[in-house]
Formats: sequence, structure tokens, C-alpha cells
Amino acid sequence: MTRWWRSHNVRVRLTIWYVSVMLVVLAVYATAVFTVVSRNASAALNTRIRSDFQWASAMVDETPEGGIAWSYDDITEEENFWFQVWSPDGELLFQNVEARNSPLTGSRELALTGDDTVVALDHPVAPVRVLTRRGRIGSTPVIIQVARSEALMRVNMRQLAFILALGLPLAVAIAGLGGYALARRALLPIERMTDRAQTITAERLHDRLPVHNPDDEMGRLATVFNETLARLEASFEQMRRFTADVSHQLRTPLTAIRSVGEVGLREHRDEGAYRGIIGSMLEEADRLASLVDRLLMLSRAETGEARVAVEPFDLYELAVEVAGYLEVLAEEKHQTIVCERGGTSFDAAQGRPFDVAQGKPRDAALGGPHVSADRFAIRQALINLVDNAIKFSPSGGTIRLRVGHAPDQAMVEVIDSGRGIDPGMRQRIFDRFYRAADAETPGAGLGLSIARGAIEAHGGRLTLTASGSDGSTFQIALPRAAKPSLRRAAV
Repeated sequence: MTRWWRSHNVRVRLTIWYVSVMLVVLAVYATAVFTVVSRNASAALNTRIRSDFQWASAMVDETPEGGIAWSYDDITEEENFWFQVWSPDGELLFQNVEARNSPLTGSRELALTGDDTVVALDHPVAPVRVLTRRGRIGSTPVIIQVARSEALMRVNMRQLAFILALGLPLAVAIAGLGGYALARRALLPIERMTDRAQTITAERLHDRLPVHNPDDEMGRLATVFNETLARLEASFEQMRRFTADVSHQLRTPLTAIRSVGEVGLREHRDEGAYRGIIGSMLEEADRLASLVDRLLMLSRAETGEARVAVEPFDLYELAVEVAGYLEVLAEEKHQTIVCERGGTSFDAAQGRPFDVAQGKPRDAALGGPHVSADRFAIRQALINLVDNAIKFSPSGGTIRLRVGHAPDQAMVEVIDSGRGIDPGMRQRIFDRFYRAADAETPGAGLGLSIARGAIEAHGGRLTLTASGSDGSTFQIALPRAAKPSLRRAAV
């Protein structure tokens, strides 16, 4: 039974349920109607019998000879009207034509024992209801009986039963057809969604299911599916982004490993030289493994599926570290990287902080604003920004890293001295793989998008705050953390 039930579609099962419920409801309704009508017909028949008694009692009178007769001969008896009069000792004093033509067995016994009750007596055609009541005609005490057959009432009830029995299956059949049509119409949006869903593949995740009415159940279902498709599309896009990030970030370390290996194979070397080459390759391999782990962490962090390794650190010290790391690239283009912090600046080439106003060294332990984030991820984002600044700044230019803070944010700005970014490109510079048509520097168009993803994964933001003929300014803003106390740092 279960297999048969499940083998049918929802439309058929809804129709079967609808017809079953309708059948039960109509059966209960028909039974209730028949019962109520039957009781009302029975009560109406009893009322009519009592009315007949009042009328018959008024129409009979005592004759001068002491007998019983109709008072008015021109009164025509109604059809099926049954009437007779008994004496107290059981002698039949009067009966009309209907009573003479249809004598009732047991009417005499009923007259002697009954008193103002309606009793049904058996009859070949149909039971007859008899009302027996004591009275007086003239000065003579009598027992009057009035009766009516149940034949007409039973005919009417049989007709009603026939109508209900015929109408019930007809109504159920009509309701079933209507229910099937309604179920088909109600489930039509699901069929359309099914047809559309079958056309959605991994290459067409941008397609969406049709939503005709977003406020009804089908519309909400389609909306939920569309939201699921959007999440799937984002997941697929995240996978593609991760692949692109890996290829972008790993190209340089892989090239370094290959170059070191090729140099090592060019000529015969002693054991120490080979150990140095292998050590260099292992260092690059460790860097590759660490970078893959960080990229995977960032990819998951963007979807909220991973936790970043949060630790407090000095943002100014990180800027100085990045400046020193990329100093070699800047020197190749005769550029200068300068770190600024309030009223002080730091020349990466000098390797120590100096005061702009006084022109003498300052205490480097003063530090800058602190943030709680993944230091490696923020460092990689800052490296991408400074690397871009070096690429797009002219030879002999200056790249400035300006560190500052607001009450609840720590900020670092990377300011280059390039020609600026065209206004039409500013909205797309953070898109992955986007590069200007006239771009002359090499790259895959992923550096800014990776940097922005790393910053946003920590609850911060990366924005282009200014761009013109004298250069562009990119600002990193991160939630500020409390500066660790000296005692805690010593621990």
C-alpha cells in the first residue's frame, strides 16, 4: 500500500486526499440532513394528527337517539383521514369511511389502555400512527381515536434518501475533478521551477527560478531556492578565486625554486654549495606551504567558514617591516619608501626612525596603533598594495606608508606618485582579473582583490580614497585593539 501510494505524484495524492475528505464530509452532512428531516417529518405528522383530533372532535355531535354523527354533512373528509369513537367499555360508537375501509388491528385494546398518546400500529401498507384521547360528546363520555398513515412520510423520506445517495457520488466526482484541476494549477509553478532547475548547471549558476508571486508559498519556495543557488554560485566563484589566487601568489616562489635548481645543475659543485641550494629550495617550499595555507584560510574566511589567527600587533611596525621587505624592488627603480606616523617619518633606506621637525633620531619603542588580526594576512595585503605602488610609480618616485588612527580604527595609507587611475576604472580596480586595456606592467589583476579580501575577512575595509595626476592613495582601516601593556609584553 505504501509503495502504491508513493508511486503516484503529488497531484494524484492531493486529489485522493481531497476526494476522501470530501466523501467523509458529504456523508456526514447527508446523514445529518436525513436525520433532521426525518425527525422534523415525524414531528410534523404528530402535530397534524393532533390537529386532526381537534377538528374531528368539533365535527361530531350526539344524535337525539343517543348515537354519534357528523354535525355537518357537507364536510368532506380529507384523504387518509382515519377517525373513530369508542365508549369507555370498548363499544365502537362511530367510525368514518377511512376507518371502515382500513380497520386497524389492536385499535380497541389501544382505546381501552391508551390515554393521550400517539402509538404506531402495524399495517400492510405502512405503519399507522394513532392518537387516543378521552373526551366527551354532549353528555356522553367517549374515547376518540384519530390516525394517519406514515406512507406519505416514508415516500418522501425515500425520495430524499435517493436524492442524497445519487447526489453524494456525483458531488464527490465533481469535487474530485475540481480538486485535480486545482492541484494541477497549484502545482504548476513547481513544475515550471523543476523544468528551469533541470537546465541549471555549474556553468549556469547565474540562472534563477521564476518567482511569480513572492508572497505565497510557491514564491517563498522559489526565493529560498534562488538564495541557495546564489550561495552555490558564490561558493563556485570562491573556488575559482582561490585557484586564481594560488596561481598568482605561487608563481614567484615556484619560479625561484626552478631558477635555483637550474643554477645548481649547470655545473658540478661541492657538498656545501649543494646544501646551500637545497636549503634555499626548502625555504621557498616552506614559504609555498605557508602561503597555500594562508590563501586557503582567506578563501574560507570570506565565506565565514574559517577562523583567522588573530593576534595583537603594532600596525606601524608592520608597515616598517613591509617597507624594508620591498626596499630592493624600489631601489631597482630608484624609488624611496617612506613610513610616516603622526609627526615622525621613517626612511626605509636608513633603517631607523627619524624626526622630521628636529632631524634627529627618535625612540623607536613609541610604536603605533595596535590591531587584532592575522599578521601574515595583513602583511600580505600591505605587500600587494606597496608592490602595486612601486609598479605604477615612475622611476625616482616616492611611496609613502602613512599610519594613523581614529577612536575605534587603525589606518595605514599607501600613497604612490604615479599618474593616477582613470575615473572610469575606479569602480572596477578591486575586481578579480580586471586590468586596464592599456596596462603596461605585468600582472594578473588579482593583487588588489586579494588584499581587499584579506582586509574584509578581518572586519576592515580597503578603499581608494584619492587619485589624481600626483598619485593615488589606498587606505586600509581595521578595528583598533588596545595597546598591550609593557608588563604583558614582557611576559
